Amino acid sequence: MSDREGATATGPVLARALRILSTFDTDRRAMTLSEISRQAEIPVSTVHRLVAELAAWGALERGGDGRYRVGLRLWQVGALAPRGQGLREIALPFLEDLSQITRENVQLAVREGTELVFIERIAGSEAVPVLTRVGGRFALTATGVGLVLLAHAPTEVQDEVLSGPIDRYTECTVTDPHSLRRMLADVRTTGFSISDRQVTMDALSVAAPIHSGRGHVIAAVSLVVHHGTVSPHSLAPLVQTSARAISRTLSGAA
Repeated sequence: MSDREGATATGPVLARALRILSTFDTDRRAMTLSEISRQAEIPVSTVHRLVAELAAWGALERGGDGRYRVGLRLWQVGALAPRGQGLREIALPFLEDLSQITRENVQLAVREGTELVFIERIAGSEAVPVLTRVGGRFALTATGVGLVLLAHAPTEVQDEVLSGPIDRYTECTVTDPHSLRRMLADVRTTGFSISDRQVTMDALSVAAPIHSGRGHVIAAVSLVVHHGTVSPHSLAPLVQTSARAISRTLSGAA
């Protein structure tokens, strides 16, 4: 297949390069050219050329085992995202304070489309294990931060999320769209969310919104604790205080 034919069959060069990068995830951190080709559904000859260019720029790195991994240059560029590293740097002192006070897991997330992205997580010394990781994506319907972000998302985003398949993680996961709409209304009224055993059966999270200088909800912070150890309503003021402090700092930095 010629390069021109390959471009026609698999899309523009940039789109193919992005498809290659998107094949890497937590389950596929290192891959051979043939594995990348199979995951991206792009011919090996084309993958060979594009991977070489990506590696030359620093988006990918080739290890001694011949497998490719995400390169440091890509992380450096991603760190410039204002909703990522910039927000994280402003929020981190408050997240650390919340973690030190409670010794529990603290998380910071933003919404991207119909998913959330975790941009920071601080693990408490004796905290409940969680499934999240920095840079990881998750459904908006189950976690504390997800419920906050969905509650303040545009109506069309809410409709899209609630009209599609809703992932179930445990027997306590709320998957009924009408029940979720009532929960989202409560989040907007109370100013915080509670996710009780919706992701794992041993965890409960309480989350609150972070506002931009213009008042828009741009992120959410949560505290994740062992289920049954404390009342979620007793945690809400702590989380809301941290969220308000981050919001004020963001407003001052704008």
